[in-house]
Amino acid sequence: MSKDDLGDFLRRRRDSLRPDQVSAAHPPGRRARRAPGLRREEVAEAAGVSVNYYERLEQARASRPSPEVLTALSRALRLTVAEREHLARLAGQIPLSTNTDREPVPDDARRLLERLGPIPAYLVDQRQDIVAWNGTAAVLITDFGLLPTEERNVVRLALRLRDTLCSAPESTEGEFVRRSAAQLRAASARHPADRALSERVNEFAALSADFAASWRDHDVRPLSTLRKRLHHPWAGEVELERQILLLPGTELQLVMYTPDPGSPSAAAIARLAARGEGVQHV
Repeated sequence: MSKDDLGDFLRRRRDSLRPDQVSAAHPPGRRARRAPGLRREEVAEAAGVSVNYYERLEQARASRPSPEVLTALSRALRLTVAEREHLARLAGQIPLSTNTDREPVPDDARRLLERLGPIPAYLVDQRQDIVAWNGTAAVLITDFGLLPTEERNVVRLALRLRDTLCSAPESTEGEFVRRSAAQLRAASARHPADRALSERVNEFAALSADFAASWRDHDVRPLSTLRKRLHHPWAGEVELERQILLLPGTELQLVMYTPDPGSPSAAAIARLAARGEGVQHV
């Protein structure tokens, strides 16, 4: 991970803060502010480091910061837990993975997908590639087994095949793409040698302004629960909650789509599940 990434992350987090979020940012007599965000000297003061050192960090000219300095910067910049971890990776304080092989799907994860049969669910890896799914997910979204392996990626499906699949309102898809970019940004920090991941990022940034903006902003927020209103070809409008669970001991994520109990969407999913019983899945 380059020093440029570290400097860019610090600069963007500084620009995102309001002056009133840091008490040291607005002492009496300070000159008028011309741009949003904090000044470098304000962050340096709040973190207890010299302005010169902080400037050199943002300009990728300083040595790697110590864990103590990272802690102080994290407090000064009001970083979230995910952002603190990302900063530590950028600063070389957390070992990076050099393994670029696809992670195998554990047998117990496949059994879990089977048992979730009435609930549309699939597994994705750090590249957001779909590596396993159940029949209900195939009927709800698309028959992943009929797609070339390289097309089985949730972001690619959302961006490139939107008109041929079960679709969602543009505002919802925009938020989904932005959050997906955040996940891939965090994954790229963990796996800087993963060329396939880098290629996907370049492709998605070229296809989506939302993705590109989120990527440039170093957004690394976890992809939390997201409500989606899908327009299915024969089941009609279905409103679902998209939930994600990380499988312990792996980087695989279980993605589930659940309707509100007793709702018309729940009835529609039940009909989809009946159709999905005969669909082949991996």
